[in-house]
Parts: sequence; structure tokens; C-alpha cells
Amino acid sequence: MDVIESAEDLRKRLRDAGRVAFVPTMGNLHEGHLSLMRVARQHADFVVASIFVNRLQFGPNEDFDRYPRTIDADCAGIRKVGVDVLFVPHEQDMYPQPQVYRVQPPPLAEELEGAFRPGFFDGVCTVVLKLFNLVRPDVAVFGKKDRQQLKIVRGMVQQFNLPIQIVASETVRADDGLALASRNNYLTPTERAEAPRLYRTLRKICDAIAGGRTDYANLEAEGRAELARSGWKVDYVAVRHGLALRIPHPEGYDHPNLLIVLGAATIGSTRLIDNLDVIPKEGD
Repeated sequence: MDVIESAEDLRKRLRDAGRVAFVPTMGNLHEGHLSLMRVARQHADFVVASIFVNRLQFGPNEDFDRYPRTIDADCAGIRKVGVDVLFVPHEQDMYPQPQVYRVQPPPLAEELEGAFRPGFFDGVCTVVLKLFNLVRPDVAVFGKKDRQQLKIVRGMVQQFNLPIQIVASETVRADDGLALASRNNYLTPTERAEAPRLYRTLRKICDAIAGGRTDYANLEAEGRAELARSGWKVDYVAVRHGLALRIPHPEGYDHPNLLIVLGAATIGSTRLIDNLDVIPKEGD
């Protein structure tokens, strides 16, 4: 595996690479990230991963400075899954000048995550577009755990006519259901034991919908209350149509197979997000 820091060296290395699959990350990698890279290998002859902690997607009171940087451990993990190139640009290479040009995502970016993290998806879309322009992949792989991000990035690729296939990879979970995430490292042992409640709460709502309930607002309120009773600060629990992420029809006209349940809540000082399809259960 080659570790490359400059855009010029990256272009040279990819000149005759053939079909390229790309996995952008912010590092502090776990099995969820590595699973994306394994999926990427299934779709191309040459796999590129990147590590870049993107300042633009962090709010003024968020954890940019303390976000874990674990490049040595990350490289060791990436080598095991057969990545050909790891691109690790410096901030001055990604943003040599103040980034006054930004991608403006659609109104969906102001809902769910965007409602609680203003400007988050502007920063995500801007850096992803820059990385796409540098890597020029044929395929890019994103995880379903960040379902709203997946939807918005896929829409950006379509709207800008980028010749990139966006592949969605399933969420990887611990044995107790907790979705793997870099921020799980912030959890204390007590918080880690409590953290799977978010998954269980979303699962309970999914099961209720699969069983015929269509009073989505009540189900959302029940989910928020269940988490709050256990000491969580809840941002949202939301039932949405899985394709468009729109609010489902209040009369229950949407088929349950098309619905998902999303949640974001903080336990201690750690904010966790998750989502589940209403019907699938095996591995979720």
C-alpha cells in the first residue's frame, strides 16, 4: 500500500490504475470503515481510501480538536484489507485558500442531522466533491449508518453529472447492536453498556410498524421518551421514507418495507446516531 500526501503524487499514481473505487474517511478507523474497503474491492481493480479530518463539517462547539487522529493504527488496519493507495492530504493542500466556494445541498440538509448541526452537510458535500475531483473514482462507497449523508451525496453526484457509482454498504454492529462509530471511543464503560439502547429503541419502533402501527408521531414520541427516561439527551427519533427521507403519509399509505427509523441522541458527552430499515433484521 502506498501512502500519498500530495494531489500531484496521487494523480501520478492513479494515471494507469484502471477502474478505481474510493472510500473517504476521517480516520480513527474501525471494522465498519474496513468493511467499506472490502466492498470497494468487489467493485474495482484499484482501491483508494482517504483520511482527512474535515474542519468544514464541524460546528464551533463540536469536537474537531479532540477528534481522534490514529494514523499508525489506521494504516495497519487498511493494509489488511488490500487497499492500494491511502491518500492523507494536509489541510493546507485541501484548503490552500479560505474555502469561500461551497456546495449548497438541498433542503433535506436542514432536517434531521442538519437541524442540529447547521452547515454540516455544506462541509460534507464540499470536501467530498473536492476529494472526488482529486481521486476521480469510478465507484465510491458510503455506509448506511449515515443514511442522510448517503442520500445527499448520491443526489450531489446525480445533480452534478459526476460519472461515479455510489455504493451503499450495510451498517456494522457490535454483538449488542451498537453501530460501530469512531465516537464510540469517547464512551465510558458505563455509557458503553447503556449505548445499545438507541439501537433497541429504533428496533422496537420498526417492529411496531411492521406489526401494523401507522401512528408514526406517537411512535417517535414513545422512542424519545424511552431514551430520555434513561438519561439520554435526544435530538430526534424519526420515521421516514427510506428512499427520499420524506415524512411518511400520515394515513399509513407508505408500504412498511420502504420505511426507516432514524435516531440521534447523546449519552454522557457522546452523541450517537443510528438508523434501521423497518423490515430487515438479519444483521440490520
